[in-house]
This record gives sequence, C-alpha cells and structure tokens, in this order.
Amino acid sequence: MAGAEEMNKYRSPLVSRYASKEMSYNFSDKKKFITWRKLWIFLAKAEKHKEGERGTEREMENEDRTEMEQEQALGLPITDAQIAEMESHAEDIDFAMAAEEERKLRHDVMAHVHTFAHCCPTAAPIIHLGATSCYVGDNTDLIALRDGFNILLPKLARVIDRLANFAEEYADLPTLGFTHFQPPQLTTVGKQACLWLQDLMMDVRNLERARDDLRFRGVKGTTGTQASFLQLFQGDHDKVEELDKMLTEMAGFKKAYLVTGQTYNCKVDIDCMSTLASLGASVQKICTDIRLLANLKEIEEPFEKEQIGSSAMPYKRNPMRAERCCSLARHLIALMDDPLQTASVQWLERTLDDSANRRISLPESFLTADIILSTLQNITEGLVVYPKVIERHIRHELPFMATENIIMAIVKAGGNRQECHEKIRVLSQEAAAVVKQEGGDNDLLARIQRDPYFAPILGQLDALLDPKTFIGRAPQQVKKFLAEEVRPLLEPYKANMDVKVELVL
Repeated sequence: MAGAEEMNKYRSPLVSRYASKEMSYNFSDKKKFITWRKLWIFLAKAEKHKEGERGTEREMENEDRTEMEQEQALGLPITDAQIAEMESHAEDIDFAMAAEEERKLRHDVMAHVHTFAHCCPTAAPIIHLGATSCYVGDNTDLIALRDGFNILLPKLARVIDRLANFAEEYADLPTLGFTHFQPPQLTTVGKQACLWLQDLMMDVRNLERARDDLRFRGVKGTTGTQASFLQLFQGDHDKVEELDKMLTEMAGFKKAYLVTGQTYNCKVDIDCMSTLASLGASVQKICTDIRLLANLKEIEEPFEKEQIGSSAMPYKRNPMRAERCCSLARHLIALMDDPLQTASVQWLERTLDDSANRRISLPESFLTADIILSTLQNITEGLVVYPKVIERHIRHELPFMATENIIMAIVKAGGNRQECHEKIRVLSQEAAAVVKQEGGDNDLLARIQRDPYFAPILGQLDALLDPKTFIGRAPQQVKKFLAEEVRPLLEPYKANMDVKVELVL
C-alpha cells in the first residue's frame, strides 16, 4: 500500500495496479543499475583475462608465441582485488548518492560510475574502462527484453493450456457459429475456442523467435567502430574480438551484433514490440468474442461471489476482466507506433531523441502484455458455459438452417426440388415475419408440420433437426488440433503449468 506522500504523485497503473512483481522488477531501477554494475564487472574480468586462465582455440594455434606474449594476451592491468571489490558491491547501490550525482552531472551513467567508484575506491580507475554509455544502457535493455520474453512466454503457455482444456471439454457441444455476427451454421464451443488457440500459438512462436533473435550489443564504442578498445589493446584486433565474444557469453547471449552505430539498431525494438502488439490483437479479439457471448448469456467470464457488476444495477454481471484486456490491448497495439517512428528518425550513427521515448515505450509494452496475460489466464481458468441457453438459441435458428436438409429429404421421398424449395421459401418468410415483426418465436417447424405437403417426411424431422448433424467435423478437428499442434507446443513449458495468478480487480 502506497504511503500518503506517494499519493501526491502520479503512479503508472501498469505498476501500481496491474503488472506482476516479476515484470515490474524486470524494468525497475534496481535491476537496471545492478545490471550496469554486473556489466562493468564483466568488462573488467574480460579486459583482465589472460589466455592461461581461459583456454581458447587460439592458444593452440599460437604455441609459438613467447611466454611474455601469452601473459599479455588481453590482460590489461586489472587485479583480482579490484574485481573482488566490485563484486562485493554489485547490489548495494546508494540511490540517494546516485540521484545527487545525476543532478550535478546531468548524466545518468556517469552518476552511477561515480557512485560505484565511491564504494570501490581500489577499482575506481578501471570501472567503465574504454566503454561508452551505451555499453551499459543498450546491453541492459537487451537483457531486459530477453528476460521480459522469458517472463511472458510461460504465462502465454498457461493461457493456451487452460483454453486447450476448455476446448477439449466442449469439443462436441453444438453452438451457433457467427459470420458478420449473423448465425449461418453451427459449430461447437470447443471449435470456437480453437480459433482463439490458433492465434495464441502464433504469438508463442513470434515471441520465441523475437527472443531468440536478440543479440548482445557488446563493446562497440562511440560510433560502433570499437576504436577505443582497439586503442586499449594497442591495435590488436583479435583481442577486441575476443573481448566482445567473452562479454557476450558472460551476459548469456549466443551472438553479438557485428555492426552497430552508437546504439544497437532501433529496428530490434520494432521486432520485439510488434510481436507484443500482435499478441494484443489476439487478446482483444478473444476477449471481444467473450464479451459478445456474455451478452448472449452463452458464456461468461468468472464472477466472484461478492463481486459487484454495477453500482446502479445490482443484477448486472459485466465482463470486466475481458473489458480490461481489451482496454489494455488497445494501449499495447498503440505503443507500436513509437519504435516505428524512433527507428525512422535516427540520424546516421544515432541521435538522442530515442532515449526518452524508449524509457517509456519498451517497459510499458512488456508490462501491458504481462497484465493482459495474467488477466486472460484468470478468465480462461473460470469460463462458465450455459448449455441450455445455447440450446435455446440453436432451436431459434436451426429451422432456417435445416431447410436444405428438408428439401433433400423430400426429394428422396419422391418430391420435386423446385416445388419444395418454393414451399419452404414461403413458410420461411412467414416465420421470419413472426420473429422480426411480432417478436415471436421461430415457428417454421410448426408450419412445416401443419402443411400436408411435408407429410412424407414428418417422421424424419427430429433427426433432420438434430444439432449434432450440423457441426460437420468440428469435434474431430478439435481433437486433432489439440493432439498434433497445441500439446506439443506446450511441452517446453510444462514445469510452469500449475502457477496461479493473483488478479487485482
């Protein structure tokens, strides 16, 4: 609970009201600045590294080097004591001092260099050696993006798992399908859920690809030429490449970008945020469908025993969870414009008009996606289906849908197709007038039963109007889809399947 002083400030609802602790921490100042310190430690370790301490293929290829050359390989004058000092202060950040330093220096990275150096006096001369601000800034962003995807993917997998269970349970339950929000034919509740699942499965693949495509920026220098590091290593290109490779491995990446400007390419942000915007589109479609079905009283999201749907109308059960998802998904989709604009206006090696925008848009994309998935998991774990309402709606529409089956039955009984078609057309128009103009029930079936023309097939009407004969291969499609595509996709995420969410309403 925020204190009274905090109530005097604007707080982003994404953090104060919605997002999970793990995603909030992923983009927190604490994690950012701890990561900066870790990156400075990695840099010192790599710059100190000597081939004798870490075997490489190059050692074996260069056995003719003198012992002195081997000793000097990569090894800048950095001591174990300096590294140990840095490691011992990796997480005890004096945020007040850093804020004061930034106020004076107007530079966030140098403020934290000074703050780190203050508690590491022995290591102070070598902290940030050869690096630019983007060494810590961009590499930390890439780590946060990677870790953000790793937080989102298990949550998305859990939503898919819950929806798959729902689809399996209702694979055979006939329901009205809708095109243009008009009911042309039946489907099943499970088949409708599979359409949602297919969208989310594409999102899993998109998020995994975006995460796996991320590379480390590494050490590239002011304009991406690595000039400062080439100078540090007295023109030894191999050492600069080895430094970049070592830092990439230390940070947990498989590759580094081979070319950058001052920053990593801003299209990387487009790639990441586009996958999240696409996820937002999927969730908004799913939750809009749920809201439409809630209006029909066929399917509802979970509703707590003491939950209030409306302050004025006690009987209402508003689909507020689905509405929240739609509301936040709209924001997630809208954020996509930011990285597109930012990438398009960068001048040559870089301009600083990316920074303020990215501080907002990147975290907000992940925080928004995070709460959307947590809310959707809550919805999919408690979806309520009302088969009797669905059945009533089917009875209301099915006589119209069954007319082709009735015509075929009459023809098989010796009747004329065109004559039967005209008979049913007239009766259908009369029944439609009762529904639309008088507000009555669909009485087409009663009209057919009263007409002597249809006497030869009256005994078949129940079978001709059995909803299960109108759902085609929907049940088989559901079972095949779940078995061959959905369940295998979830296999890597099995260890995280039982996690529950605490939803703040």
